[in-house]
Amino acid sequence: MSDFYQNGIISTLHNLRTQSLGDLEKNLESFAKSRPMTLVLPSLFSELEKPALQLIVDELKKVKYLNSIVIGLDQATKEEYKYALHFFNQLPQKHFVLWNDGPRLKKIDEKLKSFGLSPRELGKGRNVWFCFGFVLADGSAKSVALHDCDIVTYNRELLARLIYPVANPNFNYQFCKGYYSRVANEKINGRVCRLLVTPLIRSLKKIFNDNEYLNYLDSFRYALAGEFSMRTEVLNDIRIPSDWGLEIGVLSEVNRNYSNNHLCQVDIADHYDHKHQDLSLDDQEKGLSKMSIDICKSIFRKLATNGHVFNSETFRSIKATYFRIALDFIETYNNDALMNGLKLDIHSEEKAVEMFAQNILDAGNSYLDNPMETPFIPSWTRVNSAIPDLQKEFISAVTEDMNEFSK
Repeated sequence: MSDFYQNGIISTLHNLRTQSLGDLEKNLESFAKSRPMTLVLPSLFSELEKPALQLIVDELKKVKYLNSIVIGLDQATKEEYKYALHFFNQLPQKHFVLWNDGPRLKKIDEKLKSFGLSPRELGKGRNVWFCFGFVLADGSAKSVALHDCDIVTYNRELLARLIYPVANPNFNYQFCKGYYSRVANEKINGRVCRLLVTPLIRSLKKIFNDNEYLNYLDSFRYALAGEFSMRTEVLNDIRIPSDWGLEIGVLSEVNRNYSNNHLCQVDIADHYDHKHQDLSLDDQEKGLSKMSIDICKSIFRKLATNGHVFNSETFRSIKATYFRIALDFIETYNNDALMNGLKLDIHSEEKAVEMFAQNILDAGNSYLDNPMETPFIPSWTRVNSAIPDLQKEFISAVTEDMNEFSK
């Protein structure tokens, strides 16, 4: 049965399976006449060598409503950048490939550093931030969608459903978050969201009682989804985290800047699978272990800006409360899996919860030791105020790279 339930304080747009992809795309082609759309693809060069990205490109070839595609390319040499230009030339849409490791964009980064405005950490957050800056500099888009390049179950309906809420001029939404089922290969995936984020939010709600921000986060069906869309004006003032707290940080930023009736979430896929990170039980600087610490710190920082005071005793209480709630969730997930003929390794689930519980405490102690830590990259409004000519330089750098190396 189709699900039409509205949970929490954020509008949920469901897939009731009553409109075909063809009809959705016809609507989007109509919207594109007044609201041009751009897709942002943050990518590592290594992803060009995987079948998932070729599948994504093959699907995007069929999309007629996109005005442009902006690809942020990380960890690429000159030869690899040239290969990337050839690879993405399959796309019929106007497209731009940002060579983030090339000398021209490094020169842009050095200029940003001289003003204290450069992203401090390498990674997806930095890549996305530069792509958003390019979209603003280009100035042609009215709506922007972003999704990852490692989706092995991709089809173009995901993009159509993701961008529709912010592309439709009759809707009032400024920001849209995608959600989907994380079931693949007879397993329930999404460990960080299932075993860390949801039980942590429920634990914090128990400790801090009724809390508007926590109720807001708890309204999202998949808070860690890397797929979201927005109207272009949102890009000006959003401050993107440079670490693994990107998805939670973006949700926190739009919560700060917009009222809830301007935000929504949308069902974009029946099944979704992508590259999986290692749990990394023995190294907090890698895999899901690092991700969990960054996510926890992102939530703690946001609560602190809302006036909540933390100390060592608070974090010990959070850890204990989380641990009990997370273990209860494992029982629920196991029952759900059994009823649906799926597999769930209870031992592995509990090992993950034990690691996350310790990482909650370590993230709290790290926050107490570095209360002035500022992982957010400055907004593009601030950058353009400090360096008015940067947008022209940015466009020139990307254009010159593409012209020089596409020959």
